[in-house]
Amino acid sequence: MTMVIGLTGGIGSGKTTVANLFAEYGIDIIDADVIARDVVAPGSAGLNAIKQKLGSDILLTDGQLNRSKLRDAIFNDSSLKSWLDNLLHPLIREKMQAEIIASTAPYCLLVVPLMVENNLQQMTDRLLVVDVSEEVQISRTTARDGVSAEQVVKILAAQASRQQRLDVADDVICNNGDGSNLREKTAQLHQYYLALAKSNI
Repeated sequence: MTMVIGLTGGIGSGKTTVANLFAEYGIDIIDADVIARDVVAPGSAGLNAIKQKLGSDILLTDGQLNRSKLRDAIFNDSSLKSWLDNLLHPLIREKMQAEIIASTAPYCLLVVPLMVENNLQQMTDRLLVVDVSEEVQISRTTARDGVSAEQVVKILAAQASRQQRLDVADDVICNNGDGSNLREKTAQLHQYYLALAKSNI
């Protein structure tokens, strides 16, 4: 089976940038955020279950899930959040597993923002963490998403700490700078992962 490299990092760390650099080498990218959208797409079992639970006014006029309405509902009801997690997490995990099995690349990248929080590194052979300081996370996320620094601090508090991620990392890319070193670091890791994948055959 294809070797699985987990990729994670806190908000504003540059996970997507790093994943895109690996994709340039023809590596399969399995993105949990994309899969999370797929499992609640119109006609999916996930969306049908949500509609049954919360009624059809949880949908937008085009039949898509009204995410902001769902976010508000979860925010005000922790039991609903647990119900939703129990519904969606197994569906997401199943689809990630199916995509890993379908991968024909020497290795694939499993990109999960909340990898450590949900203990999904168990699905990987190695874990690559994109690491940045909290100051950088705050300045990047406020600039990118147009949110306040207070809001970013709240998001950071809800995620695994920087140290918790580093404690379980096999490989680390430090992305505190302007990103000019990312291509070189990705190239080095790509060669390393190719060698590892060959030796595991």
